[in-house]
Amino acid sequence: MDAQGRGRADDIDPADQWVLNPHTGDYELRLGPSPEQSGVPSPRGTEGRAAGRRAARAEEAAGPPSRAAREGAGSRRRRAPQDEQPAPAGRRKQKPKKSRAKKVLLWSVGTLAFVLFAAAAAGYLYYQHLNDNITAIPDDGAGTGGFSKDRAINVLLIGTDKRTGKGNAGYGDSGSAGHADTTILLHVSKDRTNATALSIPRDMITDIPDCPTTQEDGSTKVIPGTSETRFNESLGQSGRSPSCAMRTATEITGLEIDHFMVADFNAVKSLSSAVGGVDICLAKDIDDSKSHLKLDKGKHTIEGEEALAFVRTRHSVGFGGDLSRIELQQQFLSSLMRKLKSNDTLTSPTKMFKLAEAGTKALTVDSKISDIGKLRDLGTEIGKVDTKNLSFATTPVVDNTDGATVLLKESAAKPLFEMMRADVSLTEVKKKEKEEKSQQDALLKGPKSKASEVRVDLYNGGAPAGSASQTLTWLQNQEGVLKSSQLGNADRPLDKTLLEYDPDQADQARKLAEIMGLPGSALKPGKSEENAQGLPAMKLTLGKDFKGAGVPLTPPKKAPDDVQRVEADKTVCAK
Repeated sequence: MDAQGRGRADDIDPADQWVLNPHTGDYELRLGPSPEQSGVPSPRGTEGRAAGRRAARAEEAAGPPSRAAREGAGSRRRRAPQDEQPAPAGRRKQKPKKSRAKKVLLWSVGTLAFVLFAAAAAGYLYYQHLNDNITAIPDDGAGTGGFSKDRAINVLLIGTDKRTGKGNAGYGDSGSAGHADTTILLHVSKDRTNATALSIPRDMITDIPDCPTTQEDGSTKVIPGTSETRFNESLGQSGRSPSCAMRTATEITGLEIDHFMVADFNAVKSLSSAVGGVDICLAKDIDDSKSHLKLDKGKHTIEGEEALAFVRTRHSVGFGGDLSRIELQQQFLSSLMRKLKSNDTLTSPTKMFKLAEAGTKALTVDSKISDIGKLRDLGTEIGKVDTKNLSFATTPVVDNTDGATVLLKESAAKPLFEMMRADVSLTEVKKKEKEEKSQQDALLKGPKSKASEVRVDLYNGGAPAGSASQTLTWLQNQEGVLKSSQLGNADRPLDKTLLEYDPDQADQARKLAEIMGLPGSALKPGKSEENAQGLPAMKLTLGKDFKGAGVPLTPPKKAPDDVQRVEADKTVCAK
């Protein structure tokens, strides 16, 4: 509710009326005290009757009142007891004076009812206001259908170079539909202990798949794919929507994406200003006439137009190309993340409201998160990751022969993508998580049986069709695991491949894990089952992560040395 409109807070910023509740983590409306009134409002007249009804409803909600409250409620007449004699004729009966306690009770009930109504109405109106700010478009079936709290989260963040918004037409190419100029795939681990923000170079040559795209009239049009073209053409060009960029990123990395968010130039300007500026560091002077950035060597706090110029500049840093600009952008976003999670931001209602306004106005999201409540839940899940375990990395590439584009460097990219799919952090994780992983790895240590002694039943629990049969053939013909059987589909699908065995079959389990490249997390000591011959056999269920017979499931433990990365909790000076 607008306190200023009620004549009670002429000099109060509405944002300052919202206060952080440390017990719930939510902001609550705290209206200032109303001016004292000279007495209890009269129940006569329209306003009086309305106040009486509000007070009555508040009393009803509060439960049966005490006797004192009943005697002092409003100005209702009290029936005289039978032994009470009427006043002598000619003498005016004096009305009993209301006690101060009764007046306070009446006023408190009315005030409480008003405050509760005002808080509820203000919260609802502001909630609707933020919802109205959001621009949403369909994901055209390219996403998973929505993030979940019980699994990893993948969000594609796209910065478009479309020149919309005040003051942006002067950057050139003002009539362009925009490209995927800056693209970051944010992967948050299932246990929320770590996250990786992977930059995909705009000039990387790749294949863009066919993209079903919802048209303005609600119909669907399939936009033909393009082979060997720049990644940035996966958005905007030929009518492609962000869902096409999602499909392309999934084809490159193998990661299924839950949502997309698209930001234009205004997002950088408004978000950097909302947090009161972003801290950066320069290892040298920068004077870039193309991005309009001119800053001296050293530390600066930038926002608005200057922040936009910083993330756009490339000719005055590094090698002057897009990869150098990606490094700047990662440093900027790292600093922005630290500012967002700082107490200076989280405890400031004014900054939080500015962020809510800037974020909802500047972003275009997929329709699965077009509600402010869903956006808040997504933000809560991402916010669980400690900043020190958030890493920015760049997709490994090599220069193309044309000198203007780059190509995927398979030898470094493949293990990096495998680490992300397996939730392996690029930084050190919590001690607890390291201890758990150490315990899992311990299952792989110890004596191993011969391949001919391994007895196992195979089930398909979500792997591609035919995987169990193909693996059985591979185990028997190439690895010598002759005591193996294939028993069809499992009772339920599994995200991860699982090997269950009796403790006395541990030697067999370690041998099979070695043959198939199973991680310690795939082993589950327990009770085995009997096979068709009545003999105890281990149970191997091939999950959704299974890649094929002979393809190890153990992810790399360390990213390749040539992967460009920035840790979010560290300040790096741009060179």
